[in-house]
Order: sequence, then structure tokens, then C-alpha cells
Amino acid sequence: MSCFLCHLSTQNVEMACKDITPHDASVLNAVFNPSLPFGDVVEDTEQSTQEEVISNTEPVQQARELEVRGVEAAERGDITRALELFNEAVLTAPNWASGYNNRAQVLRLKGDTEGALQDLDKALELSSGTGKAACQAYTQRGLIRRLEGDDEGALADFKAAADLGSQFAKHQLVIMNPYAAMCNQMLSEVIGKLKKGEA
Repeated sequence: MSCFLCHLSTQNVEMACKDITPHDASVLNAVFNPSLPFGDVVEDTEQSTQEEVISNTEPVQQARELEVRGVEAAERGDITRALELFNEAVLTAPNWASGYNNRAQVLRLKGDTEGALQDLDKALELSSGTGKAACQAYTQRGLIRRLEGDDEGALADFKAAADLGSQFAKHQLVIMNPYAAMCNQMLSEVIGKLKKGEA
């Protein structure tokens, strides 16, 4: 679990995906998370194994419980309580990247972009830039950078997330491609003229 916006469905997908093919896992993931950018299935088995070992520790289990409560608070719209719970999760398991990813989302919602970026950097450090946590951190950081007008930084983050398997990041790379944007604009103009009978 690394994303409070899709925690419950992601946990269900992870449980269901243990004994199926990567393709089937992707299909299940799309069913459970049809429009969320953070639900991508990452096929890095070495990193996944490392994450499983870390996730079996008592502090991480406690942090996960706090994260679940944080997700529930966020879903109720109680962002302040969600932040308190994610803060506690980070203190309970300071080497678990998931807590930093979740807290980053809440910090961003509260307008603390700098704090969110610091947490995403920490999640990337803890995950060594690989695996699901890194994929989600790169995607979140790419979104923040894009909103902040740092297209170069956003492109780098989306590329890293895409390389880790994020379909959302791949889509963002296409959208941000200047040639694709120019083609889309030209195509829109042609379609507009056709509709008006000018072409």
C-alpha cells in the first residue's frame, strides 16, 4: 500500500495478484483503479520481495493500520486528522516509503507543496528509486512539478515512473510531448473547420 487515494482497492489487488500473470494483474488493477494514476502494477519482483520483507515487521504493520485510518479520515474529508495519522505512521515506521507517499498527498491538499516534495524525495530515497513506492512518488512529484510550471522536472519524473510501469506517467509523457501537442492542435483546427464546412 502506497497511496491513500486507492489504498483499499490496491490492497485487494495485491492480495488477488499473488498467483496470477502480470497481464492478469494489470487487468485486475484496471478494474479496481480505473482512473487513478497510482494504481499501476509494478513488475519489479526483486523490489517487491524487498518491500514484502520490510512490510512484515511489527512497526510497518502498525504504520499500515495508521495509514488505513488516515485513508478513512481523508475519505471523510478530515484532512487534518489524516495528516495526524500519517505523521504517526511515519514516526512508527520511518524507513517505510508508503507513509511518506501518503503524507505527501495530504500535505499537497493542505497547500504545503514544499513539505510534499520533501516527503516524496524521502520516499524515493527509502525505495532506492525502484518498485511501487518509487513509481508512485515519481508520479506524484511529476504532477506537483507540472502544476508548479517545472515541465522539465515533471518530464524527468514521469519518465522515471513510466520506466517503472506507470501507465498514467506514460500518458502524461504523450500529453507533454510538444510535437503531439502541435499535432493535436492542428487536428482540432481541421476538425473544427470540417464541422463549420470550411474544409
